[in-house]
Amino acid sequence: MATEKINLTAPEELVGNVAEDAQTTSTTTTQTPAIEDANEQLQTSNMANEFADEEAALAADEAGLSIGDETAEEEEITSTSNDDIAGLNEAELVELFASKIESEPVQTLRPTVEAIKIAFYKQHRAKVEAEKKAFIEAGGVEEEFTPSEDAFEQRFKELFLAYREQRDKHIAEMEAAKEENLKTKLQIIEELKELVNSDETMTTTFTRFRELQTRWKETGLVPQQNVKDLWETYNLHVENFYNFIKINKELRDLDLKKNYETKLSLCEQAEALTLDSQIVESFRKLQKLHDEWRETGPVALEYKETLWERFKEASSRINKRHQEYFEGIKAEQTKNLALKSELCEKVEAFTAQPTLTRKEWNKLSDELLEIQKIWKTIGYAPKKDNNRIYERFRAACDKFFELKREFYAGVKNEMEHNLALKNELCEQAEALATSEDWKHATDELIALQTKWKQIGPVARRHSDVIWKRFRAACDKFFERKAEHFSSIDSEHEQNLKLKQALLEEMRAADVKAGGFDLIKDFQRRWSQIGFVPIKQKDALQKEYKTIVDGMFGVLRSSERDRSMNRFKERVQNMKSGQQLRSEREKLFNKVRQMEQDIATLENNIGFFSKSKNADALIADVREKIERTKRDMQQIIEKIKLIDQQEA
Repeated sequence: MATEKINLTAPEELVGNVAEDAQTTSTTTTQTPAIEDANEQLQTSNMANEFADEEAALAADEAGLSIGDETAEEEEITSTSNDDIAGLNEAELVELFASKIESEPVQTLRPTVEAIKIAFYKQHRAKVEAEKKAFIEAGGVEEEFTPSEDAFEQRFKELFLAYREQRDKHIAEMEAAKEENLKTKLQIIEELKELVNSDETMTTTFTRFRELQTRWKETGLVPQQNVKDLWETYNLHVENFYNFIKINKELRDLDLKKNYETKLSLCEQAEALTLDSQIVESFRKLQKLHDEWRETGPVALEYKETLWERFKEASSRINKRHQEYFEGIKAEQTKNLALKSELCEKVEAFTAQPTLTRKEWNKLSDELLEIQKIWKTIGYAPKKDNNRIYERFRAACDKFFELKREFYAGVKNEMEHNLALKNELCEQAEALATSEDWKHATDELIALQTKWKQIGPVARRHSDVIWKRFRAACDKFFERKAEHFSSIDSEHEQNLKLKQALLEEMRAADVKAGGFDLIKDFQRRWSQIGFVPIKQKDALQKEYKTIVDGMFGVLRSSERDRSMNRFKERVQNMKSGQQLRSEREKLFNKVRQMEQDIATLENNIGFFSKSKNADALIADVREKIERTKRDMQQIIEKIKLIDQQEA
């Protein structure tokens, strides 16, 4: 069975400004997924240069070039090779068409005309699609495209009209001839009837009978709806002639013998056809044998049934092969319809689900191209369903590519927006490139670089230019910063020595004698010394903090002792128990308040852990908790002192 050909193509996809985001079949190491999309989409668009026989036939029909149903005469004509058509351009196809009309009988031209028509409209469709693509690439709107006039197509239509007029005229003449043939055969039957009642001699009557048989055979086809009844009526009167007309036995026997030999030959020919591998052709030849059988007169009664059964048995075998052959084709076509319906459902499902990313579009596009390849391998569906299922499949594919084109139109707008955002970042980076506020400018540039990564791609023609502009601004600042800080490395080393010397002085200082003023002086001197090398910074700062904390610890311990001594003297001076209990109650309330404060601070640590700069906040809260606990412990000691005094 012939395999149906199809080459469905997508509508023109976005190229140019959206080249970054077309299909992903052709990639390089420097391309983004968007660029890969464009390459694949361009390849898909180039497939529009090939069209299926079905599409070409549909295009020709839409142009008004339908031939119409086959006549019985045309059905007898087997398809011929079209090798002489392959490779011809439009002009050559038009010239070949004109030559065929002039040189060959119109009733034999149908297969050739169909082949030329399909070949012509394949090329015509491809030319129109190429013209449409150039129009869109030049900035035109697809809906406004109008193909230019094609002189070859106009000439082809004129030739096709001439062919169809000749064919219609021939068909009309054939139908008129069949009607005349019907009248002639009805007249022959009437003359056969009259022979039974003829008063002529047997020899004359039999001669007239032979003449009528000859006239019957020489008369051409009649309308198909009259064939069966006409033949049965004719055969009845032939049988009547042989059965009821008294003719010369010798002539009768000779005629019966001749008929026997003819029908025996027909049986042998029919039996030979049962072995012929050309099933359809064998069936057609069998119909001609049946026509000859009907036209052949009777045989002797002893052979009549035997010959008929033999001929009928061979006919049954051929008919069975023919029926099985077409049932197989029908079954295969039904199966093809089911397979094609399944492919239609798959493509329709593509357009029913939301597709939001280029990756998803690329995946679905690859799957659709594979489905189109599978479609090409499936043969025809039943004739009544073939065009319908093809139109359904083509409509689903067209809808998919239309939605894809709309998606990439949105991508184009998005990329233009991305370009505007990146231009703004370039302007901000260029403004910071000359800054000498190294810390602030560094933080700002790093933030701009983060934003740059978060912005999507831009069109390919802008991608390299905008990136080089942004990178140049960043490089300019960081080169200046590196040059600046390389000049102060020696200053950092000197600062390191000064801070190390100050730490030694702090370790040897008498904190109790100097008090808080001494510590504040050390802190002032430390802050006045500039930066140190970054590698020693954290360790040096940690050592400084440890020494300062120790100095404060010494002062706090000394202060706590003095505070307790003063409180002890005040308690001893309290004369009444009421004063002691009032003081104790006040201190006890402070302890309870401190416990609540500690619980609140500890609870807040859980919230701080979710925020930025969490480590610094948590460390500050923990220091506050420890300080509160120390103060609370001192108050508890005072309460114990009051309890001892009351005892």
